[in-house]
Amino acid sequence: MVDQASHSPAAAADGDPLPEAISLAQGAADAGLGLKLLGGLAVRVICPDLPPRLRAGQDMDFACLSRGRKDVAEFLARSGCEPDRRFNSLNGDRQMYFTAPSGRPIDLMVDRLNMCHILDFRPTFAALPYTLAAMDILLSKLQVVELNEKDARDIVQLLAGVPVASQGSGRKSQEGAVLDAERFSRLLAGDWGWWRTVTGNLEKLPGLVGDKPELLPAAAPFDPLAQAAELLELARSVPKSVKWKMRAGVGDRVRWYELPEEVGH
Repeated sequence: MVDQASHSPAAAADGDPLPEAISLAQGAADAGLGLKLLGGLAVRVICPDLPPRLRAGQDMDFACLSRGRKDVAEFLARSGCEPDRRFNSLNGDRQMYFTAPSGRPIDLMVDRLNMCHILDFRPTFAALPYTLAAMDILLSKLQVVELNEKDARDIVQLLAGVPVASQGSGRKSQEGAVLDAERFSRLLAGDWGWWRTVTGNLEKLPGLVGDKPELLPAAAPFDPLAQAAELLELARSVPKSVKWKMRAGVGDRVRWYELPEEVGH
C-alpha cells in the first residue's frame, strides 16, 4: 500500500506532482470512487523503493471507468480542479481534462488508453487501489512504437520492481503488484499489432540498457532483462487466435499501429 508519509508534500522534492496526485487518488478511493493513476507517476507508486523519474512540468495522468466518470468529475471539481468544460463536453466519453489546484494539467482517460494501440483497462481496473494494474502500466509503455528514453526507463523500473507471474500465484511485489502473465498473453495472442509492437520493444531493451546502463536501478528486487526475456518467450509461445494469424500473414506491409496526435485543450 502507499506510504502516505513518504509521499507527503514535506517529503517531496520541490515541484514534485506525486503528493498532489496521491492525495486525489486516495481522496477518490475514500469516497468509493475509481480514480487511478497511470503513466510515470503510477510507476513511482508501484515501485516506491526504486529511484524516481522526475521531470520538470510533469502533468498528472489518471484513468476512470465510464460508469463512474460523472461522479469522478464532480469529485475533482470539489477538490479544486478546474474542468475544461468545452473539451469535456465534446470528448468526455473517452477523455477529460482538468487543471489541478497547483496549476498542473490533469488528463483523465475513460475506459481505454488510445495511443499507438488501444488498451482497454476495464477488466483489470480494480487490481490496485491507486493505480491501474502493473501489467496495464507496462503495456501502456510497451505499446509506444517510437520508444523514447522516458518510456524505456519506466519499462525497466516496472520490470525491476514487480515480478512476472500469474495474478493468483501469490507472488507479488512489496506493494502487492504483479505483472500478470495471463493478461499479457491473452492480449498479445489475440492482436498481431499489439504483439508486433510489444515484442519489438522487448527485443530492443537489452540494447537500450547496454547504451544507457544508468537505466538499470541498483539493488532492484528483480532482474529487468531476465523478466523482459520471460515476457518475450511468453509472447512467442502462447497459442495465437485465427485473427492474429490472418493479420500476421499481411505483416509489416500494412501499418499495424496508429500515430497518436496531441489533443489540444
